[in-house]
Amino acid sequence: MSNTKHERPGVLFRQAALLPFVAALAACVTSETRPLPKVNPVQATTQIPEAELLDVGVRIFDANIPAALKDDEEALAKKRIYPEVRNAEAGYLPGLLRATLETSGQWGAVRVVPEKAIVDVIVTGRILESTGAHLALAINVSDSTGRVWIRDKEYQGEADLGSYKTEAALEARDPFQNVYSEIANDMLAARNALVSADLRDIRRVTSLRFASDFAPDAAQGYLATDAHGVARVARLPAEGDPVMERVGRIRERDLAVIDTVNSYYANFADKVESSYGNFRRVSQQEIEKEDRARASARTRTVLGAAAVLASVLVPNQCGASDYTCRNVQSAARTAGAVGGVAGIMSGIKKYSEAKVHAEALKELADTFRAEVTPQVVEVEGRTLKLTGSAEEQYREWRELLRQIHLEDTGSAAAAMPVATGPAPTPPPVSRNE
Repeated sequence: MSNTKHERPGVLFRQAALLPFVAALAACVTSETRPLPKVNPVQATTQIPEAELLDVGVRIFDANIPAALKDDEEALAKKRIYPEVRNAEAGYLPGLLRATLETSGQWGAVRVVPEKAIVDVIVTGRILESTGAHLALAINVSDSTGRVWIRDKEYQGEADLGSYKTEAALEARDPFQNVYSEIANDMLAARNALVSADLRDIRRVTSLRFASDFAPDAAQGYLATDAHGVARVARLPAEGDPVMERVGRIRERDLAVIDTVNSYYANFADKVESSYGNFRRVSQQEIEKEDRARASARTRTVLGAAAVLASVLVPNQCGASDYTCRNVQSAARTAGAVGGVAGIMSGIKKYSEAKVHAEALKELADTFRAEVTPQVVEVEGRTLKLTGSAEEQYREWRELLRQIHLEDTGSAAAAMPVATGPAPTPPPVSRNE
């Protein structure tokens, strides 16, 4: 009897010692879902003067698919990167940022633009992570003078699960609208840090940079850079300058092409909005199930192993002649070991379930991939394939516009190869100026 009395407190002590451990593991599989507070872009309350109303160009984002893993689908899937979906997102997500900026009323024309487009403010981005549950972007913003507004800042957020509840809710607000609103508000803060003269200068520099790209000889000397590398207007063209007026007409044609590119991406976004929204919703659900299955598997496996270990290491507390106590203790050890092994096997089963959910994500990505086929548009009799080659097609149009300018001016340079690189660096400002 004495041995049994000593054994019971020992067993109870060991059970009590496991409670904090079990509670900690249980916390891994329990999460509380709270509605996310909504962040909205700051709306314009007064009319902005035309000369200070900056146009914004949002470039296609960098899909950021690791080069070392580009041919390893399994490794990419483990990181929840599906190249076809990620490449589609690189064209889709900029449209969501464009719409956010546009609805704020704080800017002029806001477009999704090709890489070589010259506009007042340029936004570039890199996708760091994009799933139905989490979005992270690295954003850069600068203006045409070369002034940096935002440098490689990371914006991230969890999905607003309220947007996934119904089709109407998904159409009404993107699950990651807070991310785009934060970017828009940071851009507004950067713009508001500039004085009116700076804003007007940006508009002028944009026009002169375009002129420098098409007619470098005629536009020479109009721009200069200060000690910080920011372009400034050194002097303005004479009023009625025929070359600059011709360049102005060419710029109008260029903006028409940019509008066409922007319309393509808008149409692309409209086409995939529903399927992509559903993809992200189901993706979020699958990720949640997978995470829960893995957490449950981890809990069951660890507790199972702990039970086996406890049954093996439990000290002998029975007297040498107390056979009843020994039989009970042996049975307890066996039951603990069997129960522990069962827990481990249950954990392994849960890991298998997690793998099934991971495979479901891959199938969802394949389904979405089938709905983002390339688009072809007609612009002034030319066919543009506006997918991954949109940048090349736009460069062709820039070359055509440049040739039109050379033909109009009768320049002998019309027969020369056309450069497609960045605009030439303006000369530095003289210290005497």
